[in-house]
Amino acid sequence: MSKRVALVTGASSGIGFDAAIELKNKGFTVYGAARRVEKLKELASKGVKTIQLDVTIEESMINCVDAIVKEEGRIDILVNNAGYGSYGAIEDVPMEEARRQIEVNVFGLARMSQLVLPYMRKNKFGRIINISSMGGKIYTSFGGWYHATKFAVEALSDCMRLEVEEFGIDVVLVEPGGIKTDWGIIAADNLKKASKGGAYQKSASKSADSMKKMYSGNSLSDPKIIANAIVKAATARKPKTRYLLGFGAKPSVFLRRILSDRMFDRIARSI
Repeated sequence: MSKRVALVTGASSGIGFDAAIELKNKGFTVYGAARRVEKLKELASKGVKTIQLDVTIEESMINCVDAIVKEEGRIDILVNNAGYGSYGAIEDVPMEEARRQIEVNVFGLARMSQLVLPYMRKNKFGRIINISSMGGKIYTSFGGWYHATKFAVEALSDCMRLEVEEFGIDVVLVEPGGIKTDWGIIAADNLKKASKGGAYQKSASKSADSMKKMYSGNSLSDPKIIANAIVKAATARKPKTRYLLGFGAKPSVFLRRILSDRMFDRIARSI
């Protein structure tokens, strides 16, 4: 049989970059996708095929999937990794930005899944691996729009898993904790921008500074541990439905499960 074909979205850096390389090392034909192809040069130099993809543009998503199927005849693994964190008080974040956050993190993931499912169904095999977050299980101040998208990803993935199981397709959630990427720096910058001059500026600025300090330090987990989990999900005969791992992930989700809302609120505020 020909090599399995994997498509990794948001592959220009961080988790997507490492996942594309690890999947290639495991023998997959891998396509790394991102909005800006010039950012994929390093990935291409390591033998990963690269392709342009903007998960907010219908034509771009259709063209990406069609090009891979035309070249390879199949897509076996879809890693829905494209996403970002838009932080700010719910009152402060403009609705245009809130919609963009949902467009990228939820609708992009859902549409890419819709586009690959007919080919997976035809082959009676497929893995859709959705990169969620421990933020799909817990909540924090100023992360309302981001958490909303990840809670949605959790629900969509669970429902899709039930729907496609009969066709030999698995839907897997990967739920990272704190990972050493630029994600936190970008989220902190968004938070400061959204709160500037508003009622939440003081507390938001403090939170943003804490985020930047954490994401600039050495306490967070290496993206490779998430990449390895993605490889396990892609290669296991019967993958787990969820892979919860990375800095703070398991204790945070455990506390949310056992504590009352008010008690967890106190912890979230202190953090």
